[in-house]
Amino acid sequence: MKSLKLTVVSAGLGRPSTTRLLADRLAEATVRDLAGEGRPVDVQVVELRELATDIAHNLVTGFPAPALRTAIEAVTGADGVIVVTPIFTASYSGLFKSFFDVIDPTALAGTPVLIAATGGTARHSLALEHALRPLFSYLRAIVVPTAVYAAAEDWGSEASGDGPEANGGPGGDLSGRITRAAGELAGLLLGQPATVEEPEEVVPFARQLAALRPE
Repeated sequence: MKSLKLTVVSAGLGRPSTTRLLADRLAEATVRDLAGEGRPVDVQVVELRELATDIAHNLVTGFPAPALRTAIEAVTGADGVIVVTPIFTASYSGLFKSFFDVIDPTALAGTPVLIAATGGTARHSLALEHALRPLFSYLRAIVVPTAVYAAAEDWGSEASGDGPEANGGPGGDLSGRITRAAGELAGLLLGQPATVEEPEEVVPFARQLAALRPE
């Protein structure tokens, strides 16, 4: 059976990087779901920090260096793509946007894409919906319903299940979000329609504001 091609794009700048860590976990969960259906997967990771100079040169000259060309081909030739960016100033990083600026705007049409991001606070999680999802909708990709955001506190509270969305929020804990998003991506790669789960409880905005007020 022909292997599916899964490309993971990480825009993390540090080493080690929580952005790369989240990317790896999403890839592992997706591969695990596909393996359960008997589908082999070839995973290729694109680290944008290693391509920063090539991306800048391409924006000026219009010609990609060999390493950048290989990365672009890995993304545009994939059956599915996972993208993860740190959130800077309430949006994706400049490096992340610049990479997708040098890709032909029609190259991802019809490609399933899982969007994810990391940041210092859960307040920036809406960047997934007001920045990343519109970007990939413009590129005509098929964006999976569940986007995954990992704030700094998610990594420490994950094991105990007391993260910012674990109690009453629609997102669930980080592991749950990863599992659900990966399952949706795997389903699209297998030709299954994506479904959106209704949250168990919608927390009223007034209650959310009250939780932020100092006692």
